[in-house]
Amino acid sequence: MQQQIDNYTHLDCAELTTRQINQQLKALAVNGIEEIDVFNPAGRHNLAVGLEHSIKIRFHGSVGYYCGGLGDGIYIEVEGSCGWSVGENLMSGEIVVRGNASANAAASAHGGKICILGNAGSRAGIALKGATLIVTGNVGHSSAFMMQQGRLIICGDTGANLGDSMYDGAIFVGGKIGSLGADARHEMMTDEDWQFLSTELKPWGIAAVDYDFKKIVCAQELYHFKAKDFAKWKDAY
Repeated sequence: MQQQIDNYTHLDCAELTTRQINQQLKALAVNGIEEIDVFNPAGRHNLAVGLEHSIKIRFHGSVGYYCGGLGDGIYIEVEGSCGWSVGENLMSGEIVVRGNASANAAASAHGGKICILGNAGSRAGIALKGATLIVTGNVGHSSAFMMQQGRLIICGDTGANLGDSMYDGAIFVGGKIGSLGADARHEMMTDEDWQFLSTELKPWGIAAVDYDFKKIVCAQELYHFKAKDFAKWKDAY
């Protein structure tokens, strides 16, 4: 059911299938609707996937996996928690989850920003390719695994193997680090880093200076295979 007023629409999903929901969201975006409040998402998977128009969507309730995947120019708010791979392959735009996220948040996200205002599961930021992922709580093991570019900000603690096999980008951790993965190392924080964190966290009422942020980057010891370093590679893989 829709209730349209100017460029705003109210969409009730109670009697709709996932396909019908996504078809309506895409049609509304194509027709220039700027804001949609979506009620009764009921934890459905694959909501708001592949949208390529500038549109603001608020989900009133929790959603399942792959919400907002492949989005380009979208803004999504989830008033609840989400399943795995929220914002997977996001190209641009912003996704805000006002709850917890399951595994693989922001997997392979190329651009834009994903903000988890709670905890995230394992492999948060896996294969991140340029986006910024903010988690105001804790993250699980193997977060930023094979990260290629971008920024991962974690205000809380991390599980084991943080940044395992990362290639580039930077990870900022305000809490305790379980352990670092292969080819990840600490780097001194700079004034520019603190300014970046302050800018990114301020909209969420978080003062970066209240945390003991540590910076993790790639050590680049595994960039090129060398026969004499075979033992190091064997241990890493």
